Amino acid sequence: MSSPSELISFEPATGAELWRGAHGDVNSIVRAARKAWPNWAAQPLANRIELIRRFANEVLKDQDELADLISRETGKPLWEARTEVEAVMAKVDISVRAYADRTGQRKLDSALQGTAALRHKPHGIMAVLGPYNFPAHLPNGHMVPALIAGNCVILKPSEKTPAVGEKLVELFNRSGIPEGVVQLLIGGPDEGKEVVAHRDVNGVLFTGSAQVGIAINKKLATDPGKILALEMGGNNPIVVWDTPKITDAAALIVQSAFTTAGQRCTAARRLIVKDTMYDELMAELKKLTDRIIVGAPHDEPAPFMGPVIDNQTADQLTESFVYLLSHGGKAIKHMRRLNDDLPFVTPGIIDTTAMDERPDVELFGPLLQVIKVDDFDAAIAEANNTRFGLSASLVGGTPQQYNRFWANVRAGIVNWNRPTNGASSAAPFGGIGFSGNHRPAAFYAADYCAYPVTSTEMEQPRASVGVGFKDS
Repeated sequence: MSSPSELISFEPATGAELWRGAHGDVNSIVRAARKAWPNWAAQPLANRIELIRRFANEVLKDQDELADLISRETGKPLWEARTEVEAVMAKVDISVRAYADRTGQRKLDSALQGTAALRHKPHGIMAVLGPYNFPAHLPNGHMVPALIAGNCVILKPSEKTPAVGEKLVELFNRSGIPEGVVQLLIGGPDEGKEVVAHRDVNGVLFTGSAQVGIAINKKLATDPGKILALEMGGNNPIVVWDTPKITDAAALIVQSAFTTAGQRCTAARRLIVKDTMYDELMAELKKLTDRIIVGAPHDEPAPFMGPVIDNQTADQLTESFVYLLSHGGKAIKHMRRLNDDLPFVTPGIIDTTAMDERPDVELFGPLLQVIKVDDFDAAIAEANNTRFGLSASLVGGTPQQYNRFWANVRAGIVNWNRPTNGASSAAPFGGIGFSGNHRPAAFYAADYCAYPVTSTEMEQPRASVGVGFKDS
């Protein structure tokens, strides 16, 4: 049994307890960060970059242990956890380049007007609120650029994946970054709300659901001095148009919809397909989906997808499938629970063309809705039939149709003949509408980790007055 002051993490694939720890004290953690910040911000940029590179080396030393921990705490297959660890290490070089490119120094000399200079300053104390689906890579994507810029970081991991968050902070501290500069805040929603609202926290970098992101946005609406970057979810469309490559199209759909058990913000939630292609594509898609191995992280042969994060999530997904069925949906592949006690679910595919109103929500799991349309304008309109705007893909079609799709679809990531997910960290990452607040992450994370300061400078004061003064 746990006490109210303890947080416990369980392995989704087994139900076994993995980790437990005490809730953190927000005030004391913020005080320690405030004390550490002046010295960290005053460090030469080269020193901070050197320490961040040491962090990448520490991750390399523990890469197998970290991948195993991610697998056990999230349920994702070990092969996928390893790719997450690789992304954590790769983020360092990307962030160093991004800082130079996005927030570098500029000077413009003028003999009479002195020097005009552009430099950037860190905000101060940044609270990073991480998600459970990529508990190392996604918070790390905020933390590394924030630290390079000279901020202190408080990581509050998801209450569902605290062990990975603890390990990540340990690796930062082990690299020589002072403990007050990178700290761990263990807790649930209460600790999250407290650190967001804390007067000595200068920025909030959030990755998670639109519901929580909007709540944070409302909370900080009267505090314009606090930087806020929201990286939220998506109700992402994948449109399949004229193409003879049905097998490839089906593979792209499966990768988009069911990788990470559908627990990606960029996962395809809605498949929009030309009516003349429907029968052939559905037959191929169902055949491929039937071959998906669902299993525990370390199973052999390796599974394509593991469980969802917990039983509550599995229950919500199966209930959503039933809701869609009872409101006009037609099952193509039923979603099933494989074990009543563990959150393993099979991928579900449901035709929702006949539904009067399709719920515009992010069903965060392996559940794909299919909609038939008869012309390309209708496909674009259906793709835009959402308050979200993160990711969209067109599979097939002509270059001219892709140009129309790119120009008219509302999303921050628009792909052609590629999955909706798998975006590069070397490019900006973010969306519009309920998917974000126009502060894209990844390569553009440097933009919200420091603010520009413009200066005009001369070594000696020099000035004269002209019109409007009496003769002396």
